[in-house]
Amino acid sequence: MIKEKLAQDFILLKKQLVWIDLSFVECKNIGIKKKYTVEEFGKFETLCSRYSRTIDFLIRKIFRTLDEYEFENQGTLVDVVNNAHKRGLFDNVDELRVMKDVRNTIVHEYIEDDLVEVFEEVLEYSAKLIVIVNSTIKYIEILKS
Repeated sequence: MIKEKLAQDFILLKKQLVWIDLSFVECKNIGIKKKYTVEEFGKFETLCSRYSRTIDFLIRKIFRTLDEYEFENQGTLVDVVNNAHKRGLFDNVDELRVMKDVRNTIVHEYIEDDLVEVFEEVLEYSAKLIVIVNSTIKYIEILKS
């Protein structure tokens, strides 16, 4: 059962990667500005949404599934993150916490002007999130082989 769950989560993680990567490239090409066109704002808003979903999916779903697959204790989110760090899926626990905080900021920004202030961080951390997702995909590929 857990093998099938890992296989399904793996497929979903690869799909998440495709979507966040697409938005990241579009927004990187737009760049950080003081004012955005409606279309540019929409693309950044989409990146913010995909960033939030990807970080949640990675931590709450993938890292937990890996713990279960490798018979780790199903502890708190802090435990899950620490276990993923021990696996070498990312370099810096504190930076991952900041990335999660950026996600929380996105989710709680309801005013357009406030969301614009987050775009630079989302662009920076999306690049790092893509690296973490890629390393997680490689890790799972090794586990499955």
